[in-house]
Amino acid sequence: MIAAALRELPIGVPKLLVSTVVSGPTRSYASVIGITVMHAIVDIAGIDRISARVFTQAAAAAAAMAKTSATMPPARLDRPLLGATMFCVTTPCVTAARERLEALGYEVLVFHATGTGGRSLEQLVRDGSIAGVLDITTTELADDLVGGVLSAGPDRLSAAGEAGIPQVVSLSALDIVNFGPPETVPEQFRDRRLYRHNANVTLMRTTAAECAELGRRLAHKLNQARRPVTLFIPLCGLSSISTSGQVFHDPDADAALIGAIRETIAGHVVVREITTDINDPTFATAMADALHDHIRTWTP
Repeated sequence: MIAAALRELPIGVPKLLVSTVVSGPTRSYASVIGITVMHAIVDIAGIDRISARVFTQAAAAAAAMAKTSATMPPARLDRPLLGATMFCVTTPCVTAARERLEALGYEVLVFHATGTGGRSLEQLVRDGSIAGVLDITTTELADDLVGGVLSAGPDRLSAAGEAGIPQVVSLSALDIVNFGPPETVPEQFRDRRLYRHNANVTLMRTTAAECAELGRRLAHKLNQARRPVTLFIPLCGLSSISTSGQVFHDPDADAALIGAIRETIAGHVVVREITTDINDPTFATAMADALHDHIRTWTP
């Protein structure tokens, strides 16, 4: 009940929830617009030596957040606010694009495409806080399709189209489905091409069949968008680990993805195919410039 109330408060209002469920699933409690969840340690059944300390620390934390929020300098409202999506395997692309857009006078919010990041971007777009979207990293679509742990849900890549704000989209990291440590990978995927990114993250390469379905899903979402929208396709690799010689290099899967997009995409969606990989600086700059052009000529 308290979490539901906190989720209605806008970004910037400090929100802290003391709960006993921190060690379990918290997605239904923690808001994509910023609820801090603090573990109660003991059940909430009166005051004891542990709960007294926890509640005192929680009160101090809430007070400190409120004080800091009240004394923060006002945000610069003269710079249009943009949203961009990034993943570890697309960082060079997003960094170059962000720097280009900042030089053009924008402020860029970068969202880590880990499920929560994608949902946060979609929510801010629906709230009217974002003037344009540079959706470079659409990997959350793959997790939603295949059953990875970083899905942003079926509504991912919908808000900008529904709102009719300028968006530039790419296919970054659609070669990847995300799981936790190797032992957590579902049994049916144990024989697939897996890559241990680190001790807590295992990546799985999408197949040609999965890529074809991802291409159709992405195209259908963009077809529903109100203009302007441009799709950029890197022909030489969707991530830093799928270029030639890398562990997820799979030309057949990439061809299935791109072929399905070509067959499904509507005529009003501008498609630009570029013979580079996703992290080439020229690709990043081209995407940033395309979004800038959309915004300059956009009429709400």
